Amino acid sequence: MPDLEQLAVEHAARAAESPHGRSAHLVLHDGVLRQTVIALTAGTSLDEHTPPSAGSVQVLRGRVSLTIAGRHQELPVGRLEPVPQERHGLLAHVDSVVLLTVVTA
Repeated sequence: MPDLEQLAVEHAARAAESPHGRSAHLVLHDGVLRQTVIALTAGTSLDEHTPPSAGSVQVLRGRVSLTIAGRHQELPVGRLEPVPQERHGLLAHVDSVVLLTVVTA
């Protein structure tokens, strides 16, 4: 299994070099379970999208907000939060890395 701290460092650096301010790496794909490390630079967001059937987001570094119907739910480092079961997005307040876990079935 990959070292999450090492992946966080690597993808934070890639996000900083990316013109889009983000980088992602699929850590685990086992049947319907997927885990992805996502790095975002400060001010970068993932647009609102339809939720998976189930999932969670854990903040490995930084501070992000889940954006849900115009409101923001701030998540500090260390927070583990279920993915909302409505359209949502993600906004990085500072350079951040999250671990997204989803069930795709």
